[in-house]
Amino acid sequence: MKKGKPGGMDKRKSKTMKPIVKMPEIGKLLISEPFLLDSYFKRAVVLLSEHGPEGTVGFILNKPTDLALNDALEDFPHFDTPLYFGGPVQTDTIHFIHTLGNKLEGSKEIMPGIYWGGNLETLKLMIETKQISERDVRFFAGYSGWEPQQLEDELKGHTWMVTTCDKNTAFSKEPEQLWGSVLKNMGSEYAVLANFPDDPSLN
Repeated sequence: MKKGKPGGMDKRKSKTMKPIVKMPEIGKLLISEPFLLDSYFKRAVVLLSEHGPEGTVGFILNKPTDLALNDALEDFPHFDTPLYFGGPVQTDTIHFIHTLGNKLEGSKEIMPGIYWGGNLETLKLMIETKQISERDVRFFAGYSGWEPQQLEDELKGHTWMVTTCDKNTAFSKEPEQLWGSVLKNMGSEYAVLANFPDDPSLN
């Protein structure tokens, strides 16, 4: 869903209000509009990890699966964390974001303090030696992907809103509430969307 113009909003209303941005960028969030019926992206919050001429990659932050990570990965140390649904592309692959920075060789910083990927063997060793906890890393099955210009076209079609992200959002302890809480932090014009019913016929 297109963001709508923020003009006229009182920027003093909330010190925690998330800035609204016009175009997608690495490290930003996509927030699906309330009545998007796509089963994969209904009320989704997507963190963008790649965006450029070759297309866009992101991970859905608010759709934990019923699987634990160790149910999906063999030969992996015990790690008590759920596996999240990252998106409908290559759902047989595992991806991860984390806060480990240079401790994990090959990781890519997608915003200050949040990184994507890196050396899996090093990550396994850090888990085995209890150097990290589930608060430091989040795992996804599959990812969300867009061809070049596809996402821009969807924005024009009022499918998404774009806003900023922070560590607490990326690693939210209440993912099921994340869509609504992000909208509320975007200001009063967007907070009202969080109360829309799932079924538009009930509105």
